[in-house]
Amino acid sequence: MSIAERLRPTTATRRWAGLGAAAVVWTVLYAVNLPLWSWLVYDVVGLDPASRLGSGVHFFVYDSVKILLLLVGIIFLVTVLRSFMSVERTRALLGGRREGVGNVMAAGLGVVTPFCSCSAVPAFIGFVAAGVPVGVTLSFLIASPLVNEVAIALLFGLFGLGPTLLYVGAGLVIAIVAGYVLGRLKVERWIEPFVFETRLGGQVIDSTAGLTWDDRIQMGIEEVATILRKIWPYLLVGIGLGAAIHGWAPEDFFTRYAGAGNPFAVLIAVLIGIPLYSNAAGIMPLVEALHDNGLPMGTLLAFMMAVVALSLPELILLRRVLKPPLIATFVAVTGTGIVAVGYLFNAVLG
Repeated sequence: MSIAERLRPTTATRRWAGLGAAAVVWTVLYAVNLPLWSWLVYDVVGLDPASRLGSGVHFFVYDSVKILLLLVGIIFLVTVLRSFMSVERTRALLGGRREGVGNVMAAGLGVVTPFCSCSAVPAFIGFVAAGVPVGVTLSFLIASPLVNEVAIALLFGLFGLGPTLLYVGAGLVIAIVAGYVLGRLKVERWIEPFVFETRLGGQVIDSTAGLTWDDRIQMGIEEVATILRKIWPYLLVGIGLGAAIHGWAPEDFFTRYAGAGNPFAVLIAVLIGIPLYSNAAGIMPLVEALHDNGLPMGTLLAFMMAVVALSLPELILLRRVLKPPLIATFVAVTGTGIVAVGYLFNAVLG
């Protein structure tokens, strides 16, 4: 037996042991992220969790680490998986005639992954890099923060079955239709080229055929490093902005200018909601308060959809991988769908 053959089992054992240890470390860090920062910010530093400063600082450190961990985990995993399947084969599987089915599948996946709009960005990057059609991936990006079990449970508890079913149905329709429309516009030309490149040893490679497991793992590590180098300023700026506006909403302004008597109320509600940043759980108390003040349900649901599906921090994060024309088109198509649903709900429930 040659020296290489004798060493190969040891090398393989070390490789898999290293990957297992890394997975355990990642899992532990993700699990302790929230309690650790809650303890440090509120107990050690002494900031008030009910204050804008306390909640903002906690939001910044917690969300920054969470999205960083998601970027590392998802990009590494997707890169290794895509080394077994070419970009062209993935596009052929989920694109073309099957694109509508792909949009439905992606929206369904988004429902069972309860990400906020910023947390969904790492998965979006990974899917696009793997060759999943952009329109299909955008359906996931819309559905994940928009329709999830937290939003469903809270809506059902506050407003009952009818509005909850309308919200879920409308959210899925918006995600599927908007993703399909964007896919038909052939928006791939507005994605930064580095997302589609496969690199090994710092060099772009044309084929993944014949790669060893060590090559695939190296590709995953290099891809994580590349993406993080390119996106970290946008990550900090986006999450910093989200922390600054976290939990804030102009309730008095909203009540005054988006009330039942204003025919442009739904449009105003969506325009107010887009710059804000929150998840469904965070925005629900405001929705309940505004509902108690007499605002129509369609206007409120449109506002909530705009807040959780389209946020300024999310758009800042996306800017590193999407060019401005695609971001503007994404906001326009999704926003138009949300506005239409708001007016439809007001007509049906009014």
